[in-house]
Amino acid sequence: MFRQEPRVFSQEAGAMELQINMQRNRSKRYRAAAQQVDRAKTYSLHEAVSTLKKFPSTKFDQTVTVSFRLGVDPKQSDQMVRGTCPLPHGSGKKVRVLVFAEGEAAQAAREAGAEFVGMKDLIQKCQEGFQGFDVAIATPAAMAEVRKLGKVLGPRGLMPNPRTGTVTDDTAKAVQEVKAGRVEFKLDKNGNVAVPVGKFSFEENALVENGNAVIDAVVRARPASAKGRYLEGLTISATMSPGVRVDPAPYLNV
Repeated sequence: MFRQEPRVFSQEAGAMELQINMQRNRSKRYRAAAQQVDRAKTYSLHEAVSTLKKFPSTKFDQTVTVSFRLGVDPKQSDQMVRGTCPLPHGSGKKVRVLVFAEGEAAQAAREAGAEFVGMKDLIQKCQEGFQGFDVAIATPAAMAEVRKLGKVLGPRGLMPNPRTGTVTDDTAKAVQEVKAGRVEFKLDKNGNVAVPVGKFSFEENALVENGNAVIDAVVRARPASAKGRYLEGLTISATMSPGVRVDPAPYLNV
């Protein structure tokens, strides 16, 4: 009996077929935006933002994100890339802040505009599943109890951490900085970092300045143990748009 050999596709053919299928499933708006991008070109950040702003708009104000592909090994603890960056023009997002504190630190957090302030009551509330906040801040004294929430806050990236300025006695300053548009960044398991730099409705200059601030912060966070090329790829995109490749060369000597 004749046996038909299974078809074997090369990696290139498989990747091309996948790309074609994905393109077919994209919306007309996405395809129209993709036609405005030269895939063979890397743009300056200003050119990339200008191109992005010409894309068809959506019914909501999209978040604009700068994504990095870094030349580090995420499996090595001494090559972790993590930090914060104040955005010169803010993030355009209303940030809900929860503060674990007591006494004067709690009062200072309330006066600075934190939505939720408390201690044992808030810890219990979080253990029961409360998730109505975007950033958690704690005083050093509170961390002995807050650590119990590691399995609750950790997976969501909300665990207070001294490296990101969210464990501090100066709760007022921390709340003000977060409200003003300070963003956090952290390397993922694939060696990538994605950082929001504002909203699609922002002026081009505001997005460029926010983008430059974030790129500089990520470049300066390079681990001492990282070898070879650090900034391997750089892209800017909106929530529902294709990415626009940014030339990393101007930032390699920062």
